[in-house]
Amino acid sequence: MNKKIFFSCFILFLLLIGCTQIDPPKSVIIMIGDGMGYEQIKAANLYLYGEEGRLGFEDLPVQGSVTTRSASSSITDSAAAATAMATGHKVNNGVISKAIPGDGSSYKTALETHQDLGKSTGIVTTAMISHATPAAFISHNTSRENYEDIAVEIFNRTKPDVLFGGGGISAGIDSNLPLISGYAIAFNEVEMNSLSGEQVCALFGDGHMPYVYDGLGEFPTLAEMSLKALELLDTDYNGFFLMIEGARIDHACHDNDLQRMIFEMESFSDAVTAVRGWVGQRDDILLIVTADHETGGLDVIGDNGEGNLPTVSWSTVYHTGVNIPFYIQGEVNGSVGSIIDNTDIYDFLIGRSIK
Repeated sequence: MNKKIFFSCFILFLLLIGCTQIDPPKSVIIMIGDGMGYEQIKAANLYLYGEEGRLGFEDLPVQGSVTTRSASSSITDSAAAATAMATGHKVNNGVISKAIPGDGSSYKTALETHQDLGKSTGIVTTAMISHATPAAFISHNTSRENYEDIAVEIFNRTKPDVLFGGGGISAGIDSNLPLISGYAIAFNEVEMNSLSGEQVCALFGDGHMPYVYDGLGEFPTLAEMSLKALELLDTDYNGFFLMIEGARIDHACHDNDLQRMIFEMESFSDAVTAVRGWVGQRDDILLIVTADHETGGLDVIGDNGEGNLPTVSWSTVYHTGVNIPFYIQGEVNGSVGSIIDNTDIYDFLIGRSIK
């Protein structure tokens, strides 16, 4: 074989290799149980069902664990963890999607990448929409505590098509900010269900949404918020990106409040089940379910049967550095190991092979 024929065959071989790579997912849903570790999952299962393995995400086909350290600590906070998933970069605790350590420039997030591809985008959370986890996907700031600056960036620059979560002055949101920015706005479940159009916002209360255990009143469940967001986003022919957060798992764990934590876990599981039902057999949607970190150092010591709180111990009221779980339905580009880093989730979200 002469050199020209060999070279032509080699180029054809490279092209064929390239053709075997899958296209980026048309639509992406990432669901984050804030503070949800393996023991939170176990405790919820034992209380709700009397056995393990029953929550709405535990039978997803691809599973493994995630390492979570931040740039500044072996124990991450939500800002750094969410930034790692949203941008693929490690940052110091407390930083929202900026190169710190580094030159302080803003990292492009997965949500912004999908926006650039002409897709609709959305955020659903039971926390304030300017809180650390959602903020990392839709804003950039040196401190997670700068709620007002974060809110201004969300409504004036990033402008996702759907924003559902806690609001009010506690979230740094002036009551006129969404309206001035062109959003249709709702403040309860009935109003949320009536929303239509390209840019909609539902702000439930002043601050975080209530714990499920304490009653939601006129506010929707996480599952109801998720389904409404999907209804609105799926009208885009180009596809969509949606981040859904069950935020108050973390808050209950900070208080070592087992009962409220389990009810939040049930709500998150119900939301995953609802989303999976909506997705059905569609092969153009990537669904990822994970956490940002574990909170409380929970250890389930004893099973007391369905409907009874298990016997547990807590080692802290803060976060821990233990690995947390991930679950995937849909195609990702490249192989998925049983242990990944939280920055790898970013690669899944944008359709890139793991580094």
